[in-house]
Amino acid sequence: MIRATLHIIIFFISIIFSFAQVTTEEILIKNDSIELAGTLSFTKEKTPLLIWVHGSGNVDRNGNQAPRINANYIKQLRDSLNQQNIAFFSYDKRTANKNNRAVLLKGVLFEDYVSDVNTVINHFKKDNRFSEIILIGHSQGSLVAMLASKNVDKIISIAGPSLAADKAIIKQISEKAPYLDSIAKAHFKELNETDKIKEVNPMLVSLLHKRNQPFIKSWMQYNPSEEIKKLNIPILIINGTSDLQVKVEEARKLHQANLKSELVIIDKMNHVLKEVNSVIDNKTSYFKADFPLSKELIKTIVTFVNK
Repeated sequence: MIRATLHIIIFFISIIFSFAQVTTEEILIKNDSIELAGTLSFTKEKTPLLIWVHGSGNVDRNGNQAPRINANYIKQLRDSLNQQNIAFFSYDKRTANKNNRAVLLKGVLFEDYVSDVNTVINHFKKDNRFSEIILIGHSQGSLVAMLASKNVDKIISIAGPSLAADKAIIKQISEKAPYLDSIAKAHFKELNETDKIKEVNPMLVSLLHKRNQPFIKSWMQYNPSEEIKKLNIPILIINGTSDLQVKVEEARKLHQANLKSELVIIDKMNHVLKEVNSVIDNKTSYFKADFPLSKELIKTIVTFVNK
């Protein structure tokens, strides 16, 4: 009985000690007047550093989007990878920081997100505590990471689309509202040729509102399948079979565009990296932080980083 109790005490002490070893730093990086406030965490120096590159929306450093999305998937990933001696940095996307509101009112271009990532990379290039820098781009952030990958050692794409933005949006419209297909094509053609759409169809106005047009125009100039061909660093492409937003075929097309990449399809993983077993769980996991991350995702990333 004493021996069993001793083993239990030692076990819990080891867990406490393990978590106590994580060093956490709150860091504010500035890209001109834009504030990129983030969290750096690591267990020891001279380890690889993963820099998270956000997908679309006002995503904060933990993977939540006010006022509704509370998936917390980035924090879960950070904590899991820290325990595998991998350092992690994620920041509040410029659209998630209220201090950036005045600048954001002037408009945002796709290149601004690339500039933010490059600014973060340059910050950590001056920090000699880490052995290498790896970008991990999620969803829209997959393309952002590709465009910002010049001075990094490796890149990970999770749920990254393979098509340019206009082509991807038209594909989604043709699947869900085929009667709008030709109208959407005409709108994107007009936007590409004249920089604006004079009269947006009422059913597409939430997407192609005047204030959104400069961003979409800048975004659609880049084709992920072409950009990935330019990369000469190790690439890991990941997609989940339960992803409702980016289908597995997108990952396969990215892999075909650069056959030097490594492709991993993870069973039951959804867009917010959770392992789900039903459609209800899939949707609920966006709003509840207690859904566990895919264990296979952690294993896959750790294996790639340590190669």
